[in-house]
Order: sequence, then structure tokens, then C-alpha cells
Amino acid sequence: MNARQQLTGLDHYWLPFTPNRWFQDHPKILASAKGAYYTTNDGRRLFDGLSGLWCCPLGHGHPRIVEALTRQAQTLDYSPAFQFCNPETLRLADRVAAMAPEGMTRVFFTNSGSEAVDTALKVAYGYQRLRGEGSRTRFIGRERGYHGVGFGGMAVGGMVANRKMFGPIMLPGVDHLPHTWNPAHMAFSRGQPAWGAHLADELERLVALHDASTIAAVIVEPMQGSSAVVVPPIGYLQKLREICTKHGILLVFDEVITGFGRLGENFGAQRLGVTPDIITFAKGVTNGIIPMGGIIVREEIFQAFMGAGAPAHAIELFHGYTYSGHPMAAACGHAALDVLAEEGLIKRARALEPVLENAMHALKGESGVTDIRNFGLAAAVDLEPIPGKPGLRGMKVFERAIEEGFMLRVAGDAIAVGPPFISTEDEIARMGEGLRRAIRHVFQQGNAA
Repeated sequence: MNARQQLTGLDHYWLPFTPNRWFQDHPKILASAKGAYYTTNDGRRLFDGLSGLWCCPLGHGHPRIVEALTRQAQTLDYSPAFQFCNPETLRLADRVAAMAPEGMTRVFFTNSGSEAVDTALKVAYGYQRLRGEGSRTRFIGRERGYHGVGFGGMAVGGMVANRKMFGPIMLPGVDHLPHTWNPAHMAFSRGQPAWGAHLADELERLVALHDASTIAAVIVEPMQGSSAVVVPPIGYLQKLREICTKHGILLVFDEVITGFGRLGENFGAQRLGVTPDIITFAKGVTNGIIPMGGIIVREEIFQAFMGAGAPAHAIELFHGYTYSGHPMAAACGHAALDVLAEEGLIKRARALEPVLENAMHALKGESGVTDIRNFGLAAAVDLEPIPGKPGLRGMKVFERAIEEGFMLRVAGDAIAVGPPFISTEDEIARMGEGLRRAIRHVFQQGNAA
């Protein structure tokens, strides 16, 4: 019996965001995890070079989190999200608000980044309508942006593969800013590129095209993660903030990846010195262990809903989820934030940033490496594609990296990394050298399928 035949369920499970036909022939089964490592079902130990899926910066199996989940399951395993709340969720809202930029005081919980984005879009439109600007129905996203897979998030997102099948039925009235990666001016940038702040001026063009009175919000990731670490130029986000303020447009930061320390601060907004009107979050808030997401909004936005003139017993926002603010997720969030603070892991992420930068940029000059970029504890390497077979080179390097003992992220013909905050300098250096060996192996093979 071969390895595939031994995998019960392989003929029934439909994997998300995965080439399922490829997976049938190259199954990768993770059986356990501890610290910064996964172990496969055949006993191979893999360094977790992408923190799970950008969501496990504290590593795996932390005893504080395990204990918190056990205790909460024995105390209150579920409480209704509508008309009721629970102490853990109330206290977590306080903690998240305290970590947010000044003036961002209200937290609404969801279960994922996708739900957080659709919540943010609804709140943004509702706010504009409540202040007498109901004509503001348009949203502006950005090319190469990823905002989840809800219909709203896909519409404002700018990743072509996510949009093309569903384009005719997505949210109408959406336009996109250009992305901020230009290899002619930015290739092999370390940190924020100096060139490109002027790209924010494209928002003024869209305002002139559509008229400000039709635009509810602009949504961008402070650093674009899913499209392989596209870093904002110096001054770019500041310009977006100024233009949005000038025209009464809300600015939404999608911080599902950058929130809770990935850029060396609580949120990317603080690292980059720009305060949006709404922040979306997920992933790191529970260290990826139990699904949870949410939005943080300025007090003015919350009060617009509370002061809508309806009687006190009327619901102000007809929106929410059965599992919003789930007590198990909240307990997990508390434990994760405790570990983050008590072990000084956000500062550690900032300290590891130059270590990762040097490890990745050491790959410059390797055959087929066309660009390297990094920011915070995240980096990406672009690879020369195989002619006529986009994405195959990246997949081959990804597969070879597993053979080298590293679990990385493939995004077309790019490899992205975002190691856990608990990583050692030596582990990051070894990851860089493992990626070097994988790249060399694949390019020595040539362009064979």
C-alpha cells in the first residue's frame, strides 16, 4: 500500500486555496506541532517559516494557552452572542482597544479576517449613511490586495485569481488603486522603499473620476502579505490618510496579517505612524488556535450608530455572527496576549527584523532570484518563472524546501516567509540557507515540468 492509499479521507476532502490535483500526488500531512516546528505524519520535523499561515507568532502548544482553553471549557464553553455577553469577551475588547492607536476605542468581534473585512465595509457604509452621506456607496481597494473571500472582501481585493470566476456577481461600485511594487525602482529594497509615495496621488484621480460624494471608504493593507510582502513606500500611507481626510472618506487598514506584532508594533498603523478610521484584525489575536477576528473603530463611528434616533430597545446594527466574541476564543486571546506581553515578543520580533532581512537578502545573486523585499518579520523572494508555466517554479521550490526541513509559503512564483516571534537567530539563518539550497536544486533541474 502506497502513502496515498494510507491517507483516509483524501478522496473526500476538498482543500481550500490548494491545487487539489497536485496535492493528490504530493500530499503533505501535518500530524503535530510544538514550539516553532511541525512534525509530519511520516516523522519529518519542519521549521514553521510562516507562523502557520501568518497566525501563530507564539509558536505551537504553549502551555499558558492550553491551560486557558481547558479552564474556559470547564467554566463557560459557549454563550449567545446576541443579547448576552460574557466576562472574557468584555475584558478582551478592553485589551484590544488599549493596544490600538489612540482614539480607536470600540471593538466588534467576528470569527475570521474575511468576516472582519465585510463587517468593516458595512460599518463604513452605515456610518456615511447615518451622517447624511448615503450617496457614498463606492469602495476603493488596491491591486494585489487581499481582503478575504467574502463577496465584499473579494470585490475590494485586487488579486486577479480570486476575482475572475466571481467577478459578475461581486459587490458593484468598486475601484482600485495601483499596487506599490515597481521593480524598476524598488528591487531588492530593505524595509520601506524610498520611491513611490506619489502613487497615493492616484486616489485623487479616482476621487475626480467618481466624485468624493460617492466614495465611502478606502481599504488597504499596511503591508500586503498574501501577495508576497509588498511594502509601502515611505510617506505613501500618510498621503492616503491626508486625501481621505480631505474628502470625508474613511480609511480602513486591513491588519489581519500585520496586527499583534508582525511589524514590530501592536499594529502596523503604529509602526507606520498613520491612524486609520477602522482596523480589521484576526489571526494573531488568538495565535491562530481558535478562529477569531474583529474590527476596531474610532469612537465617533460607534457614536453615530448609537445616536441614530431610534428608541433604546432597537438594534442599532443588524449584523453579527453566532460565534462573535466566543468565550473560548476570548480565553485563548487573553492567554495569547499575556504571552505576547510577558515574554516581550513584539520587541523580539522587531529585534529579529534585521536578522531576517540579512538572511533573505543574502540570496541576492542566486540564479533565478529576481527580487527580495522585507519589512517587519516578513520577507519574500521572487523567482524567474518557467516560460509558459506560471507558478510551477514557485511550487517546486516550496516542495524542495519541505525536503530541506522548512515550511514556507508559495504565492505564484514567489516564496514568502514570516517566522514565529519565538524563533532564534540561528533558526532564521538556517531557514535562509535552506531556501538557498532549495532554489539551487530547482534551477539546476531546469524548466522540466
